Amino acid sequence: MKVSEITVKNLADYLKLNYQSLSEEEILELATFLQAAQSFISDYTGLTSTQIDTHETFVIAVYVLVQDMYDNRTLYVDKSSLNRVVEMILGMHSVNLL
Repeated sequence: MKVSEITVKNLADYLKLNYQSLSEEEILELATFLQAAQSFISDYTGLTSTQIDTHETFVIAVYVLVQDMYDNRTLYVDKSSLNRVVEMILGMHSVNLL
């Protein structure tokens, strides 16, 4: 699977939510979290969305980031308390190591 192939239904399944019972607002919220996670990965690593799609490990990072945003109901990721697995995945592929 590629990051660009992740759907809101995939995220709902991962979060153990019943997709059929989600309101439009909840679906929009998950879609926003998905976009925020993808943007965070791109900003953190310096990779384009096309380059991100070449590494399947980023799928795990998206799921974990979205779960964190969902659990904490925030649209940002605090870099000082980034999940260790996500930090390792993003660090392995970072090209903007300035």
